[in-house]
Amino acid sequence: MPHELNLEAICIYAATGFFMDGDTYYKDEICLAPGHRHTLDADGYLIDSTPWFEWHYTPRDLTFEAALKEYVDLLTTITKDQVGDSPVILPLSGGLDSRSQALVFKDLPNRVSAYSYYFPGGYPEHKISKQIADVCGFDFEAYSISKGYLWGCIDDLAQLNGCFSEFTHARQMAVLPELKQKTGVFSLGHWGDVLFDRGAPDGVAEQDVIPLLLKKMLKPGGLEFAEALWQAWGLDGTFKSYLVSRIEAGLAKIPIKNISARIRAFKTSQWAHRWTTTNLQVFAEANPITLPYYDDRMLQFICTVPEAYLADRRLQIAHLQQNQAIAEITWHQQKPFHLNNYQYNKVPYNLPYRILNKLQRELKAAVGKPYIQRNFELQFYGEANDAQLKERLFDDSFLAFIPKEVVAAFYDKFKNVDAVYYSTPVSMLLTFSLWKKHFYTK
Repeated sequence: MPHELNLEAICIYAATGFFMDGDTYYKDEICLAPGHRHTLDADGYLIDSTPWFEWHYTPRDLTFEAALKEYVDLLTTITKDQVGDSPVILPLSGGLDSRSQALVFKDLPNRVSAYSYYFPGGYPEHKISKQIADVCGFDFEAYSISKGYLWGCIDDLAQLNGCFSEFTHARQMAVLPELKQKTGVFSLGHWGDVLFDRGAPDGVAEQDVIPLLLKKMLKPGGLEFAEALWQAWGLDGTFKSYLVSRIEAGLAKIPIKNISARIRAFKTSQWAHRWTTTNLQVFAEANPITLPYYDDRMLQFICTVPEAYLADRRLQIAHLQQNQAIAEITWHQQKPFHLNNYQYNKVPYNLPYRILNKLQRELKAAVGKPYIQRNFELQFYGEANDAQLKERLFDDSFLAFIPKEVVAAFYDKFKNVDAVYYSTPVSMLLTFSLWKKHFYTK
């Protein structure tokens, strides 16, 4: 196969933020699939791949209480097997995955060093994390994600993730020197929120699956951006029909009739493999990593648990409710409510918080302190950041890869139309610019 750019695959990456299946930037290079045994020849060419893991949905006849006990026992066993006697480095958020890990480590003898991030001027999620760490008796540090940190480490990040993920997601890169000073192994809670939740809303019919996945996969501005690239490169057909055909092919490989379970399997095969996993290399640059929710035993368990028990985080919530202090710490996704009263996060019960929160944000914005919700706001806003961004987006070498009219159009929409909506296309353009600089070969 000739060494040619895989432009169709790059368009999918531009639209969704990840490559699908084994795609890479080139047609003659692939990303090996997980859950397979691969045979390579002496020159590194793939000869054969045989799966050793097959997705299935075979729910057992067991009570919720029995499933809960199995889940807690399994999470504990996997965690102990993975970290052994090592000190543990535990990133904590205000969500449920890392909180579940914390509850396990609370009863283990390992020394735990917990930490969290926060955006200056944003929601203080690190305060939730500290409360969890305090209940569990862990050491704790909070790290501020500084404005414009990206430009000092963007070339290093490009080398670490190979430009297979856009650069504003890996907040850990902002504190990599500090993480390198820690001793132990990371225990990372990635993907628990997908495994232990419903794959699709109730009532989704077969004809709704593709539209649902398109809605989940396409980033804001992503379809428009990919279609612009597709047209600029003169590719055959339409981008959307190509993307739909790839989704259909991916779904066809998953022999599960239950729609919720099938979509969870599809997301795990695509998102986890090609998006979530990519930036794990940043953690690994500092210390060894472990991932309990990535363990084969956890996936085998998921395949045999009734969907009703996985839906709406039921197992995780029931586990955390076994410790009252942990359960009554704010759940970030349901703030200001916690695991024992999150059902009240609806009108009229949440109106006082929503009104006060909006008022506080508007007052801060009025005095020049805007509310920061997303990392790109710290890395792309402001004159100094803009100069760094334009230097890379309008580099002559890069414009030989992505036409200047496409770059200029989406940069202008980011600046003058809707910064939030067009932030992902601009971030992807930045990723492509660094890929062109570091990895492009003819």
